[in-house]
Amino acid sequence: MAGPLDGIKVVDFSRVLAGPLCARTLLDLGAEVIKIEPPRPDLSRFAYPQADGMSGYYAQQNAGKANISIDLNVPGARDIVLKMCDEADIVVENFRPGTLGFFGLDYATLKVRNPRLVYASITGYGQGGPWRGRMAYAPAVHAEAGLTYHSHRHYGDALVAQKSDSLSHADVYAGVQAVIGILAALRRRDQTGVGQSIDISMAATIMAMNERAHVDLNGFDLGAEPAILGATDTPFFEGPDGETFTVAASLVGTASFPLWTHAMRRADLEADPRFRTAVLRLQNLTALHAIVQTWIYSFPDIAALDAQLDEGKIALGEVRSIEEIADTDWAEYWGAVQEVSDRHGGVYRLPGRPWRFSDDALSPLSSPSFRGEDNRSVMSGLGYSATQIEAFEKSGALVCDPAAQSAS
Repeated sequence: MAGPLDGIKVVDFSRVLAGPLCARTLLDLGAEVIKIEPPRPDLSRFAYPQADGMSGYYAQQNAGKANISIDLNVPGARDIVLKMCDEADIVVENFRPGTLGFFGLDYATLKVRNPRLVYASITGYGQGGPWRGRMAYAPAVHAEAGLTYHSHRHYGDALVAQKSDSLSHADVYAGVQAVIGILAALRRRDQTGVGQSIDISMAATIMAMNERAHVDLNGFDLGAEPAILGATDTPFFEGPDGETFTVAASLVGTASFPLWTHAMRRADLEADPRFRTAVLRLQNLTALHAIVQTWIYSFPDIAALDAQLDEGKIALGEVRSIEEIADTDWAEYWGAVQEVSDRHGGVYRLPGRPWRFSDDALSPLSSPSFRGEDNRSVMSGLGYSATQIEAFEKSGALVCDPAAQSAS
């Protein structure tokens, strides 16, 4: 139970989200990942909620990684890391451009020592260009790259001004895109024997992931065709037993309205003078929504409703919390939630893997390491003796928190 990336070694310099998610995904696929954490810990270790001092946020992105904590400012520490990178297939980092170069750990330096190295750098705006050095956290990138603007236009300025998206799309998507780039670079290395660097921009990722970017880039006038606006809306309804659900079919759109009349077996609605065109349906949306809602109440349960909506090619989605979907039969079948030890006698429930392979079985997820917990095992694997390891500990090059010492 190793996974398709068995044998691939990753050195993970990253912190918080984009880089850690990238490296965690590589680990899930079977790679060996060593997270290098400085004496000043990854900020996500302090994120709430926590269980006995372990952050769930940190655990989700770093579970299963070996952890070595090194102070790169101490003489000899950089030599340890260079040796790790000499043996690595992949380096992942998400510092501001130039940060690792200060320590002689940039791609230009490392590739001389290890030409097969694939080096992925995730930043807000890229390794070069006029915005190279800007700080970049997800909300700022969302604003710069059009996501916030789109939300304002679609949902209204008043709502968005008071409530921002709590999910860090720019970080998550950039982490996933980094994995894609890394896998492509590994494929090229199989052909040429030479690695390469990959520059991943969060802002460019948000633009590429915006499936409606073409609207603004090409100057389409949404206001000239209300049916287009209507087609982007997914209405919400109350189910027969009080559930809240949505459907991926607008009541207004020219292409989607006939799906409703077919599912409802109400061809007469297409002839109703209030609903003959998209413009009229938009003007009479409240009345149309009420008709559909009354029809929904005629079903004995949401399963029966779902079956009939399926006849009209309309997908239904019940509004659930993560906890609620985790307790469904589907989640149990898929393995959508995995339990790992919280290192204090309890368990963390973490998201499972999004893939299944026909010929590879993925290893179960293991617990997150404390900072510096794997110092000695990693150093031994690099060929350092017990005496040398003790010397690095005394010099302060190797550090760990008290929990790691207790665990060992």
